[in-house]
Amino acid sequence: MMALFQVSGFKSYAELREQILPARQTRLLDRTNHYNFGTRTQEFAVPPGVDPSGFLRTCNRDGGVSIDLNHGTTTLAFKFKHGVIVAVDSRASAGRYLASNDVNKVIEINPYLLGTMSGSAADCQYWERLLAKECRLYRLRSNHRISVAAASKLLCNMMLGYRGMGLSMGSMICGWDQEGPGLYYVDDQGTRLSGRMFSTGCGSSYAYGVVDSGYREDMAVDEAYELGRRGIAHATHRDAYSGGAVNMYHMQQDGWIKVCKDDVSELIHRYRKGMF
Repeated sequence: MMALFQVSGFKSYAELREQILPARQTRLLDRTNHYNFGTRTQEFAVPPGVDPSGFLRTCNRDGGVSIDLNHGTTTLAFKFKHGVIVAVDSRASAGRYLASNDVNKVIEINPYLLGTMSGSAADCQYWERLLAKECRLYRLRSNHRISVAAASKLLCNMMLGYRGMGLSMGSMICGWDQEGPGLYYVDDQGTRLSGRMFSTGCGSSYAYGVVDSGYREDMAVDEAYELGRRGIAHATHRDAYSGGAVNMYHMQQDGWIKVCKDDVSELIHRYRKGMF
């Protein structure tokens, strides 16, 4: 058997690992800042020897491979007197290909927390579902629900653990806790910002323009709903990679409610006087 191994050039896993994996690279199991925060019972599986950021750099036109990681979306969230409004479009695009027109880009983490999807749908869904699990475990351990700030910090820590490894995510974490309504922006670089208004995606500049012109802290609920609809509808009109329907949620003191799912083509006809 040993002679056969020598003739065939067989090498053990340890020898192959030394050849493929750089000596200075830290094993994932030894990292204390990966997503389960040092429990070491689970880990995000990365194949030995694969450097995601290096691999992605080779997948460009200069390297002879054309994998354009283009994403298109428009998500919007803002705080006002009566809570947080979250409005998103429903078009999923893969470069120039429109994959779906019926994607809900709001992830319902729990009855008091919502997350939005912008970037890679797979990354957003995976990490925010993982966040939902951590929030549930926190509730079971401490007998009270996690704050919006702490939930966004957990997601931020997950992103910092995999910074530079090819993740693509820009998410808004919205909720209501003892401090009142909360709104945070978290992305794949580990950026975490608190604010009154955020919009992400390639249609965000159009949404910002509409919402900035009509935003007031003391808006009535119906005014806030209309402002959210109008912001997403105008963005879908100007941005080819946004479209489908407007999914809108309202985060209130007693939890979120889904307000509507309106077809943007109908909304554009409703608002056409201000568009053309």
